[in-house]
Formats: sequence, structure tokens, C-alpha cells
Amino acid sequence: MFYIIGSITGLMCVLLITIKFLCELSSRVFTFWHHEGRTRGTDRNIYNYVRGKYLDPHSCYVSWDWKEPCEVGQSLCFHVHLFYRNGDPFPVSSAFIPKIRISHTELDMEVPFTVEILQDSARNVVKVEFTVRKSGSYQISINIGGLNIALSPYHKYFSPGSVVPAKTHIISHFSTLVLKCGEQHTLQIVPRDQYGNQTNDSLKDPETYTLTLSELGVVGVADGCFQISLCNGSQNRVLLHLALLQTGCFQATLRFQGQPISNGHFQIIVLNDSEKAIVDNYVSRSGVGVFFEGYLYPPSNLTNIPGQRRLSSTSHEEESESNADAHTVDRMKKPKKVYFYMTPKQLSVKEFYLRIIPWRLFTFRVCPGTKFLYLPPDPLHGLLSLQVDDGLQPPIEISCKDRNIMAATFTRFLHLNIGGSETFQDKVTFFQKELRQIHCKKTRCKIALKVNRHLLLESSLKATRNFSSSDWCKNFEVIFQEEEALDWGGPRREWFELICKVLFDTSNQLFVRFSDSNQGLVHPNSSRPPNLRVKLYEFAGRVVGKCLFESSQGGGYEQLVKARFTRSFLAQIIGLRMHYKFFETDDPDFFQSKVQYILSHDVTDSGLCFAEEKYGRAGQLEKIVDLIQGGSQVPVTNENKVYYLNLLAQHRLSNQVREEVEHFLKGLNELVPDNLLGIFDENELELLMCGTGHIAVQDFQAHAVVIGGSWHFREKVMNWFWAIVCSFTQEELARLLQFTTGSSQLPPGGFTSLSPSFQIIGSPTHGTLPTAHTCFNQLCLPSYDSYEQMHKMLKLAINEGFEGFGML
Repeated sequence: MFYIIGSITGLMCVLLITIKFLCELSSRVFTFWHHEGRTRGTDRNIYNYVRGKYLDPHSCYVSWDWKEPCEVGQSLCFHVHLFYRNGDPFPVSSAFIPKIRISHTELDMEVPFTVEILQDSARNVVKVEFTVRKSGSYQISINIGGLNIALSPYHKYFSPGSVVPAKTHIISHFSTLVLKCGEQHTLQIVPRDQYGNQTNDSLKDPETYTLTLSELGVVGVADGCFQISLCNGSQNRVLLHLALLQTGCFQATLRFQGQPISNGHFQIIVLNDSEKAIVDNYVSRSGVGVFFEGYLYPPSNLTNIPGQRRLSSTSHEEESESNADAHTVDRMKKPKKVYFYMTPKQLSVKEFYLRIIPWRLFTFRVCPGTKFLYLPPDPLHGLLSLQVDDGLQPPIEISCKDRNIMAATFTRFLHLNIGGSETFQDKVTFFQKELRQIHCKKTRCKIALKVNRHLLLESSLKATRNFSSSDWCKNFEVIFQEEEALDWGGPRREWFELICKVLFDTSNQLFVRFSDSNQGLVHPNSSRPPNLRVKLYEFAGRVVGKCLFESSQGGGYEQLVKARFTRSFLAQIIGLRMHYKFFETDDPDFFQSKVQYILSHDVTDSGLCFAEEKYGRAGQLEKIVDLIQGGSQVPVTNENKVYYLNLLAQHRLSNQVREEVEHFLKGLNELVPDNLLGIFDENELELLMCGTGHIAVQDFQAHAVVIGGSWHFREKVMNWFWAIVCSFTQEELARLLQFTTGSSQLPPGGFTSLSPSFQIIGSPTHGTLPTAHTCFNQLCLPSYDSYEQMHKMLKLAINEGFEGFGML
């Protein structure tokens, strides 16, 4: 019995070995028969096979041109050496290249590469060049005729680069901390390299992090008032344990090797035990306001620049002595006794006439846009002072005996309003959670939306005419008339994309661009045709609100707004005041021709006054608008020209479109409350609504136009260029786009909408830096000798010269 079983087992082993041998033999024969004939001068016959004159994957090997461990970001190269079975070099032709694949083992990501046949006597070496940005383990497989060569697949590890302070950040962090004196607070620091990879270099020596602390309103560094200790935490994090030993308001700066980290500037309010207990009590009394008594100082004679805030007491040193003296005189004037009333939503400044009649003087929202500037004690009462500025109204200066308690209470309310963290992703998570909570009682059942593709705006308006806010929260089931399709998500996504294009395309005249280029940002049209009712802006607001609400549902419901709004319009959505710097992004031509000129030249005899002339389409003067009362009689001087430019921005960017913006906000706020939008700044709001502006390399390559150049330029340099571009991060792609076109974002249609098209021109130079003509969207590439040289020059050009203009 055992003999029979043993015999059967032996036969099975022999059979398996025979099958394996036959498979190997058939694969080699296939490789021989399929590839040998492609090599000039080689005949496919049994005689060549018997004497080993065929390409053998197991006789090939790979040589690596880098030493391990290797950091990300470098141009890397390896060579594939091909041989016959008998050991002779196998000559490679362009018709036959080994199949190569470089992929990240943990991420679904392949790395682009270039392949070049070395022009030596044997011509049996293939050179492969590539660049990796993401750290981790990679698999490199090299295949010939269905068989892996030598030890393929190879496994290589690429370590993160050195720590870059600008990429390193404190997680779940807030710009103002409220601490108790002597109590330890822990900050979690995530060190990252220039490509965003978490690195552990700084974990070896966490003492490379330093913290400086200065008391706000007091000159000098607060030495000896804090204790810190650093240690390594889990998940490649550094833990900083901070304890402050004296009460007050402090400015803290966290540095790595002397350079501030990305969110390393923050303020700390330190309270004693009794003050901390008072603040905790105020915050715990949900919905109940608290009072503080203090003084309101008269407006300073200094010209305050709307939208620009002094962030530290060092700004006083930059003021002239005369302005500083004027400021001191203003503070010596008798202040007005007032009361500060604070709720979780707002801070109000009131005074009482006859001690019984309240009168509200100022109101500030509890949102990130309201900033505090801590000042020294006032000279009359010796009370701690601060400046309050929300960017909407002129800043005010107040003093209060309980200033620190009031500031800490405001900060704690703000923490609650935005979810306890100021990082963008944390705010998005909080925003979406709160938005779902607001509409949680509204059903998500389906509601039919029957529209006509050829009259999309009119039919969509008609279909949603009687929709309530509850209906807008339902799941739209879009039906295009005369089209047979069930809406499983595709028609709905298509409707959102098409309706955004109709609403925000300038050809419909609801929105306009300040420049003729189709790359310009869109802004509400103050001169819209009479047939375009203002109600259309309400509909546009509801569509944007619907997109935000759908995105908050997660999963496949995410909807991005396909538009590129001006920064000034985004700022008005969250309630910020206009200032002249918005012209730089919104209307660059006007900024360069007028604003920049006024800022950099003497305007004493320019004839400018505080008025704006409005011209018709035919060029005739229609009317003159005073920016201030009697503005046409007030000349612009060097002392008030910034004030003039801010009023001009308020008029051109806000006042002229006040009605349109108000109706847009009316529709938007039906779904998204303004206090939730207020937790973002204008740049974050664009990311929230419109996404990151992803740049697709495939779209880039499909629509880029290559002009001129030699055979070497078109066959080698361009292949290197696309391999390098494929390895770029989104930030580097945006820098390349900025370097070539002057804008880091694409029009809604992508590269196909660029006018003129993105052009790559072969430059007659050799080995120099690339140049660009932004007016024509032209990138001028010199010729290079190697992939490494081109990679180095292109990175240098986009990182050092992606901003500014010049003449060649």
C-alpha cells in the first residue's frame, strides 16, 4: 500500500517537473521565434537555437546607477544589459524594447520613464531614466517575451528627503491658544520634505526645533516665562510639550533649524486659575451673552488700509516718528465709556445714553476674519488695550480691565464655531458635518428635474421655480427631454456641469471678465442686459449652494462648481471689505496701468480726485461718481493715495455689483448659512467650491503644440520633457503653467480652452534655462544632452522664475 502511494507521488513529481520544463522550453522558443527576426542579420532556425543564438531573459542583468538608500526627487537611471543564451551581446533595435514597469507597491501609481538605446559597439544596453516624488517601496519589473529577466521584479525603497520647514506643520492647530498658567500643552508636529512626504530626519534630533516667545504689546523676548520639552511620537511626529509660567498674551514662533514652519506663528493667551474658571463658565452658558466694561478710543489720524492688518507690535517700529506722535496724541484724547456684549456669534460695542438707553456702535462677527491686535496699556487708565478689525469696517481701539478674559472668551467661541482647528481640511470636515446637521430633518428622497438640453437655463429655471429649500436638498433625478436614460448619477453630474457653464460663461453676460482673455476670472456683470433679471443671480447662488450641500453628503455625490471667480467676489461672499490689492488678481491690466503707477509715483500734480468717471460703450462720458462726499473737489495726494485706491476698489469691485451680489447670497444662504461660509478665507472658499484645479497631464499632452526643433529635439528632448512632466506634483504642474501662461489655473475647459494654445518651441540655445512668453503661452525649450540635465534646468526655471515679467 505504501509502495503504491510512493510510486504515485514520484510519478506526480516527475510529471510536474516535465510540465514545468515544457512551459519553460515553449516560452524560450516563443521568445526566440518572436523577437530574433526583428534583429538585423539573425535568422530564426533550429541551428541558432541549438547553439544558443537567442535572447535569454535569464542571461540578462540590470545595473543600478544609484547608491541605496536613495532620496526622492533625484533623477535616477538604471541600465538593462541584454545577452544571447551563449553569452554574446544581444543587439537592441527600436522595434524591440523590453517591457518595463515601475510602480509604487502601496499606492496605485505608476512612474513614467524614458528609454534610450546606448550607441556603443554592442548596442545591447538599454538606459532607463525616471524620477520619483512619493517615498516608499517601488517594484521595477523588466519582462522579455513573457519572462522576467534575472531577478525581476526588483524592489527598491526611496526614502523621504530632508525636512522643509515650509511643508512642516502642526496638526489640529489653531492660530490662538488659550492656556492655563503652568499647565502643559502638547503640539503635534509632522515633519515633511518638499514633496509632502512624512520624514523622520527630525525625529533623530528633535532639539532642532526652537520656540521663541514675545509678550504682545511689550518690547523684547519673554525669556524664562516658558518651559518646553521635545520627544518623538508615533506616526513620524514630534511632540512639543509647552508650559507657560506667567499670564499675558504672547506671540509664539516655532522654527526648524532657524526657519519658521508653515503654521508656526501663533498667539497664546495665558490665564491664571480664576480667569480660566471664568472663561470656562462663560463658554458653558450656551446662548447666554456676557458683558465687559471698558473704553472706546476715537479713530486715529493714521490712515488705516482696509484689508491690511498689523500682525505684531513690530509694525510700530516701521511707522514714521510723526505718525507715532500723532497716534500717541490720539490715545491721550478722552475715550468713551462703553460695554462689550459677547455671544457665541458676535461681539457688540454699546454705549448707554442717560445710563439707561443702549446704543449699538459696532458689531463684529465671531469668525476667523475678525482679528485682534494686542496693544500696550492705554496712557490714561493703564488698562490693557487691543485693536479689533474684521476687514468690513474701520478698525477700532478699545481698552478693558478684563482684556485677556474677553479675548480668551472670544477665542473659545471661535474654536467652537469652526470645529477647534484652523487647518483647511479640518474646517472642511467641520463645515460638511454642520451642513448635514442643519438639513438633517429634510428628506433625501428623489425629485424629478425635467430639462431641455438646448434651453438648459430657461428649462431649469422653470423646473425649479416652485422649489422650496427642502426640495433643493432632495436628490435630483435629472431627465433630459427627448433622451432615454435612467439617472444613476451620470445625467445629474452632467446637468451640474452644464448649468455651471451656462451661468458662469461670460457669453451669457451674467458674469464678465475684466480682461479680454478667456483665462480671466469671472465677476458679476454690473452692466448686464435688461432681459437678464436679477433673479438669475439667486438661481446661481442656489446652484452653488446645492453643489456644496451635495459635496457634504460624501461618496459619489461630490459636485464642484465649474467656474473661476474673482477674489473680490469670493471675499464679498464671506463678508470681507474691498481693498486695492484685489485688482492684482482680478484685473491685472488695470493694476499694472493705474494702481501700480499711483503707488510708485508722485501723484501731487496728477489731477486725480476722489471721483470715478464712467464711460459708455461709445467712449462718451456718462457720469462722475464721487467716492466720498464732494469727492470731485478733493485732490489725491501722496498721503491719501492708498485711501483713494481702496475707495476705488470698493466702488469698482463691490458697489457697482451690490444688487447682484445680494441676490446671489440670498440664493446661496438658503442652503448654506453665512456663518458657516465665514470660517474660510477667500482662497479656501475657492478650494471648497471649485476644487484644487487638477491639471491632467494627458490633457496637457493632447493639446500642447510643438513647434520647430531638430530631430534630436522632437525625438529625445520632448520624450524627456513629457516623462519629467508626468513625474511632477500638482504644485509643480501649477508652477509650470504659471511660468508659461502667467496663471497657475486653467480655464474651465482645460488646455483646450487656452487661447492661444500652449506652445512648446525648440530654442536654438543648448543646455540653458528654459524661457517663456506668457503673452503667447509659449515655452521655449533649449536642447539638452541628458534627461538629468533637462530635469535640473526645468525645475530651476519653474521654481525660481514662475512669477514676474521680463523682456528678452
